[in-house]
Amino acid sequence: MARKNRRFSAFSLSFLDIMSCGFGAVALIFLIIKHGSDTDIEAENQDLAAEVNLLQEEVQFGQEHLVLARNTLDTTSDELATTQGLARRIMEQIEEVKGNIAEVDSSTDEMDVARLQEKLKKLEQAKKQLEAENKKLGNNVRKFVGDGDRQYLTGLRLGGDRILILLDSSASMLGDELIKVIRTRNMSDSVKRDTEKWRRAKQTVSWLVSQFPQDSQYQIYTFNTGFRAAIVGTEDRWLNVDDRGQMDDAMKALDTIVPENGTSLERIFNAVNSMSPLPDNIILITDGLPTQGMKAPRGNTISGKDRLKLFRKAVDALPKSIPVNIVLAPMEGDPFAASEYWKLAMETQGSFLAPSKDWP
Repeated sequence: MARKNRRFSAFSLSFLDIMSCGFGAVALIFLIIKHGSDTDIEAENQDLAAEVNLLQEEVQFGQEHLVLARNTLDTTSDELATTQGLARRIMEQIEEVKGNIAEVDSSTDEMDVARLQEKLKKLEQAKKQLEAENKKLGNNVRKFVGDGDRQYLTGLRLGGDRILILLDSSASMLGDELIKVIRTRNMSDSVKRDTEKWRRAKQTVSWLVSQFPQDSQYQIYTFNTGFRAAIVGTEDRWLNVDDRGQMDDAMKALDTIVPENGTSLERIFNAVNSMSPLPDNIILITDGLPTQGMKAPRGNTISGKDRLKLFRKAVDALPKSIPVNIVLAPMEGDPFAASEYWKLAMETQGSFLAPSKDWP
């Protein structure tokens, strides 16, 4: 028997399934869209809340500083009022002083003018007396003119009745460095006499004698391996400071001396010990420890320790209780010189000076 054909209906099961799926998809899309919107709104609300808090803090900060500014303004106003009052009082005092000055100018006391004139006369008399004394000193004491107008505080003891200057004229006085000494030693005598270090030494002597008291006596000895007086033939006597011509001759004689040979400090100290009468002040101008004693050394070189022994032996020959003032122009390669000469100055109640190259 033939099967009976089924009829087609639009509301069959398959159609309902399709519709259900469609509604489900729409509902899902709605939920997704709504959730995203809520998240964005929540984030935006948080940003707005943060800005509100920041504005509130700024408002509070401004209110606090507004109070401080008002207090400062009040204080400034008080100070301004005080200052204005003080300025007003000062102006009143100025006007009062001006009035007093006008009164003084209009009624000048003739007796005050007379007293001022009397004082002026006394000052002029005192000035004339000082000028006369300076002129008197200038006629007896040698003048020293250096570069510039500088005055040096040396601390040297320049007083005494008999002042002895000992000037080192050995070959080491040709230069501050050993290589310069060796180079200059082989040059002409005119070059040796004009070396910077030797000229400084002679200028030092010239400065010293210009500071001596006019009623004292002096002598200048130059020494190397031997010794001689600046003015030949005056070794056995003292020269007068107030004899200006003789002092100029002594300084000119130093210009003829040529630094040469070694240094015998023992020989010159023995010569000092034989002077009669003895000096009461010694000024020693040198650049280092001695290189020989009373006899010439055996070799061409000498060590620092041997020079130290020669120095201490020479000091033993020096007369006691005489101040020894040292003017040291240090020489390289002689490390013991400064300390030993300083000790000698301290032990004899003298002074020690290591001047700069532009002194005196």
